[in-house]
Amino acid sequence: MKRQTRREFLRRLGYMAGSAATLSILPSCNTTGQTAAPKQPNIIFIMSDDHASHAMSCYGSKINETPNLDRIAKEGMRFENSFCTNSICAPCRAVILTGKYSHINGVKDNRQKFDGSQQTFPKLLREAGYETAMIGKWHLKTDPTGFDYWNVLPGQGRYYNPQMIEMGRRKNYTGYVTDIITDHALKWLKERSGDKPFCLMYHHKAPHRAWEPGPEYLTLYDDVKIPEPDNLFDDYANRGRAAKEQDMSIAKTMNDRDLKLVAPRNLTPGQKRLWDAAYEPKNEAFRRANLQGKDLVRWKYQRYIKDYLRCIASVDENVGRVLDYLDESGLAKDTVVFYTSDQGFYLGDHGWFDKRFMYEESLRMPLAVRYPREIKAGSVSDEIVLNLDFGVTFLDFAGAPAPADMQGESMRRVLQGKTPGNWRTSMYYHYYEYPAVHSVKRHYGVRTKRYKLIHFYHDIDEWELYDLQKDPKEMKNVHNDPAYADIVRELRAELKQLREKYKETTDPVA
Repeated sequence: MKRQTRREFLRRLGYMAGSAATLSILPSCNTTGQTAAPKQPNIIFIMSDDHASHAMSCYGSKINETPNLDRIAKEGMRFENSFCTNSICAPCRAVILTGKYSHINGVKDNRQKFDGSQQTFPKLLREAGYETAMIGKWHLKTDPTGFDYWNVLPGQGRYYNPQMIEMGRRKNYTGYVTDIITDHALKWLKERSGDKPFCLMYHHKAPHRAWEPGPEYLTLYDDVKIPEPDNLFDDYANRGRAAKEQDMSIAKTMNDRDLKLVAPRNLTPGQKRLWDAAYEPKNEAFRRANLQGKDLVRWKYQRYIKDYLRCIASVDENVGRVLDYLDESGLAKDTVVFYTSDQGFYLGDHGWFDKRFMYEESLRMPLAVRYPREIKAGSVSDEIVLNLDFGVTFLDFAGAPAPADMQGESMRRVLQGKTPGNWRTSMYYHYYEYPAVHSVKRHYGVRTKRYKLIHFYHDIDEWELYDLQKDPKEMKNVHNDPAYADIVRELRAELKQLREKYKETTDPVA
């Protein structure tokens, strides 16, 4: 059957933003009891960059549909409480590779180089008999190690006509980065030698800033008004200095490149014609309108969110290409498929874009995992899981012991619906990159299923507490409310215990 494109899907659907009824037509699957699992299943770890879970329809998105990504959740397990330990690109990747917090693996922020000589889960998988590959966004300033094959973007990489580094050799490509990364991933899957089980890290640049959509999606959503978050005009009342002093607002921080008032510089003539045809009429209308105040912010939000969602549409379609190949090749039943993002993202929430803060939209990562032999289709878990856990989980599936110095926990029993009785009830977070771009102050904190305690430090000493049951959008800091005095004491004790557990010594005030 011919694979339908994203555009065809939306046309057939008669897409209207906010429609939940469409979920019923997405692919469904049956749980197969099947035979005993092979000793070492294949692993495909798909990760995008800055994809917020509230921009996936399986998480109840009101602004887009992601049928192929949803398929992983429908045919496996979706996690409601999947979190990162440091919401910024390079540190998240280092945490995943090592299974260790940022202060242990040496990458606390985007300015530091990853020490590729240290222990990583791909190296351990190779020792366990796996063939390993890394394709796509790497963003760790040093060459990948522990892989039989690697082909990565230099730095952030470009959306259009990217350069890639294949086993140390730089090559230039013409086309769109999401398609090209997928082409390489499929080529490796189809041409790999031997009969070893494999682990493929298939990582997208999209939907990272500056959100440049692919050619076939440049006008997607043009006839749709995307719903605004109800706190787009948040004034940060009842919060401290950190929320007020950031520099990541849609109103003030976005530049002309973000807003597509200027075109990317590296387009081919054909790409430039398509780009200008899509954007220039809208840009001219914007210039004539001379918008001010909230009307200007609303225009910026629409421009930003549509471009962001257009980038996700390409990711969704390309992930569908890989899932189709697994089906067609007979690999699906013996392959564990993970889909996640390196962190969450603000989609106009609190008036912001970007990530960094421990607030929910950037702390939370989407996570869906499919493995028909072990995971019940359509299952959902509310257990607290972390990017710290991925490497240990991959090793568990490989039948390889996790070294004692890895700090994560295997999610395999959670995925099987058999959560251990001693599974974590809280998680530790720490963000370090300040002073730096976006001016998000250094902070650390603890989150349980109901509460979140945050300490901002360095050039500030402020505490924030949120009751996520009563205030899920974190609009009111209740740290100094006497009614929460006992909760504050309990969470400070828990925070201290977690910092000791993970050997964290930065800012010992807690």
